[in-house]
Amino acid sequence: MIEDAGRVDAGLGADEFHLVSARPLADPILAKILVVDDDPRNLIAVEEVLRSPGVEIVTADSGEAALRQVLQSDFAAILLDVQMPRMDGYEVASLIRNRPRSSRVPILFLTAFNKDDMHVFKGYSAGAVDYVFKPIEPLILKSKVDIFVDLYRKTEEIRRQAEQERHLLMDNLRVRSEKLKAEQALRRREEHQAIVLQSLPIALYTASVQEDHRQLHFTNESIERITGFRPEAFLERSDFWSSRINDEDRVRVLNELKRLEEEGAVSLEYRWLCSDGVERYFLDQTVLMRDDDGRPREFFGMWFDISERKQMEQNLLHASKLEAVGRLTGGIAHDFNNMLSVVIGNLDLLKKSVQGNEKAERRVRMAMESAQHCADLTYRLLTFSRRQALQVSTIDVTSLMPSLLELMRRTLGENIHASVQSDESIWPIQVDKAQFEAALLNLAVNARDAMPNGGDLTITVANQVVEEGKPLPSGDYVTIAVQDTGIGMSPEVLEKVFEPFFTTKESGKGTGLGLSMVYGFVQQCHGRVEVESEQNVGTTIRIFLPRSLEVAEDVSQSHARIAAPFGDGRAVLVVEDNPAVRQVATSTLRSLGFTVQEAENGDEAARMLKKKRDISLVLSDVRMPGELSGVDLARLIQSEHPDIQVLLTTGYFDGEETLSDLNLLYKPYRATDLAEKIQALMKLPETVELENTPVLQAAAVA
Repeated sequence: MIEDAGRVDAGLGADEFHLVSARPLADPILAKILVVDDDPRNLIAVEEVLRSPGVEIVTADSGEAALRQVLQSDFAAILLDVQMPRMDGYEVASLIRNRPRSSRVPILFLTAFNKDDMHVFKGYSAGAVDYVFKPIEPLILKSKVDIFVDLYRKTEEIRRQAEQERHLLMDNLRVRSEKLKAEQALRRREEHQAIVLQSLPIALYTASVQEDHRQLHFTNESIERITGFRPEAFLERSDFWSSRINDEDRVRVLNELKRLEEEGAVSLEYRWLCSDGVERYFLDQTVLMRDDDGRPREFFGMWFDISERKQMEQNLLHASKLEAVGRLTGGIAHDFNNMLSVVIGNLDLLKKSVQGNEKAERRVRMAMESAQHCADLTYRLLTFSRRQALQVSTIDVTSLMPSLLELMRRTLGENIHASVQSDESIWPIQVDKAQFEAALLNLAVNARDAMPNGGDLTITVANQVVEEGKPLPSGDYVTIAVQDTGIGMSPEVLEKVFEPFFTTKESGKGTGLGLSMVYGFVQQCHGRVEVESEQNVGTTIRIFLPRSLEVAEDVSQSHARIAAPFGDGRAVLVVEDNPAVRQVATSTLRSLGFTVQEAENGDEAARMLKKKRDISLVLSDVRMPGELSGVDLARLIQSEHPDIQVLLTTGYFDGEETLSDLNLLYKPYRATDLAEKIQALMKLPETVELENTPVLQAAAVA
C-alpha cells in the first residue's frame, strides 16, 4: 500500500518524470511534517507511511509538545489527533491558527471518533483543511499529505526565487562589468530587470569617455519620473547635467570625476535641480568599462534618489544634538540649580535687610534678575531637550496677550509695530505658561533681528480643526502665527532653523538656542511648529497647540512679593544633603515664622520622624545619598505619618520616578514661591506683601 502511495505521489507521465529527474536540484527543499498523537503506536505507523526522500517527520505526543515544535520550525503540513489529554486537537489547531507565522500551515485531523457532521464542522472551524478517519488508509493519507508537501516546496521555491531577485540590483554593476561573459544570462533576465528598475527611484546611464563634458545616455525611462526630464534632455546640451548641480557641490563633484579613469569607479553624492525647481539629493555611482584590450570604452552608472535618506539623516542629526544638549544640561542642572538656590535664597533674605537703601536695593534687584536669567536658561535647556517635565496649566491665550504684547513692545523698540489679531472665543490650551510666554518672546526677538530697519510684527491667534491626512493628528488646535516683514530666510537656512546652536547672527548676539527651545517646547506639548519664509518678504512661524477641554485658570498678572511671617512657630523638618542649600532654606523658613529642624538625608529624617510628633511639614530634596531618596521619604511619610505634609524640591528631574501625586517645587525658587506652596499645603491664609517694584521679566534667549 505504501508503494502504491509512492506511485500516486509521482503524478507524472514517464517523459515528464525523466525531465524532472534530469534537472539537478542545487539545494533540495526539505519538507517537515508534524504528526501529533498521544498513542506512540499511531506515531510509528504514520511515520512509516509518510517516510520518503526530502521529507522529515517530526512527532509530538501532546498538544503542548506540538505547540513547542510549531514555535521552533516551519511545517509543510500538520497531522493532528483530535482526542488527546489536557488539550484536544481543536484547541491546538486554534492556537496554531492564531499565530501569524503558522496560520497558513495545512492541518489534517486524525480521528477514530467524532465522525458526525457537527464535529467535522467544528474541526473545520478550528482551522483544519481535511479529515482522515482511523483506521487510516495509507494510500489516502500519503496522497493527501503529498499534495501539501508539493505545494510547500513550490511555495518555498518561489520564495527563494524572490529572495534571489531582491539581490539583483546590488549585483547589477558587477554583472555589467562582466557583460561579455554574462551576456546570455542578462538577456534572460532583461524583462524582469526592467520591471523592477522601473518601480524604483533608480536610473541607469552610459557616458562616452571621449567627451569633454558629461552627456548621459539614460537606458530606461525612470529618469523622467525621478527628475521630470526625459532622457533626450541630457543630450541637448553638453553641460546640461553639470549646470544643474548645486553651486556648493559642483567643484567637488567635477574634481572627483577626474579620478574616474585612474580608479575605475567613483561614488558621488550631490544636489541636482529637477524640472519642478526642487533640489534633490542623488547618489551617482559610476564605473569605467574597458574593451577586450583593456582600453577605456565607456562609463556605466546609476542614479539613485536619496533625498528621503538625507532628510532622515538630518532628523537624526537634529535629535542627536538635542540628546547631546540634554545630557550636558542634565549633567550639570542639579548642582547648578543648587548653587543658584543659594544665591537667590540669600538675595531674598538680603532684600529684607536693605529696605530703604535705594542703591543696595537696586544692586540686589540686578543680581536677582541675573540669577533668575540663569535659572530660566537652564530650565529651558532641559525643557527643549525633553529632560524636564513641563509645569502645565490650562490657560486662555487671549488673556495673556495684552501684558505679553506690552512686554514685546518694550523689548522690540519703537521702529517695530507689534499687534495681535485674535478670533473670538479662542479655545483654552494646556501648556507651561512660562515656557509659552518665553517661546513667543523668542519668536518676537528673532523677528526684530530680521527687521533691522523696522517693520510690522503681527501675532494671529485662531482656532483650527485639523482633518486626517495632515502632518499632525486630527483634532482641534489653537494656532499662534508670528509674522514679520523682515529679510526672510534662504532655503539653506530654513532647513537648519530648528537645529540647536545654529545661528546666522554675529558672534555674541545669539546663542542659536531660541528656535530650538521653541521646537522642543511645542513637541513636549504634542503640537507642531511650521515655518514659511521668503527672502525680502518676511517670515511666518506658526505654532499648533492641542485644544484643552478643561476650564482655563486665572492667569491675571502677579507682582513680585515679599513674604511676611505666617508660620506661628510650626515645626518644619528640612532634609537636604547640600549644607549651603539647607542653610538658605532654614533661614528662609525661620524668616517666615517657622521653627526649623534639619536632616542631611532621608535616612536621618526617617529616624527623627519616629521620635518627634510635632512636625507639621517636611521640606525635602529629591536626590540625596543614602537608602531613602526624597521620593522614598515622601512615600514613607504618606503611609506612616499621613498628618504631615511633604513638599519636595529638586534642581533637575529626569522622569525616572513618577511625582504626579506629590507636591514639587523646582529649584531655584524664591521665598515667595516657597511661601505660596506652604500656604496652599497647610491651608494657611495668605500674608504676603506686594513690592513697589514691577515684575522682572526674563529676557528671551535669542
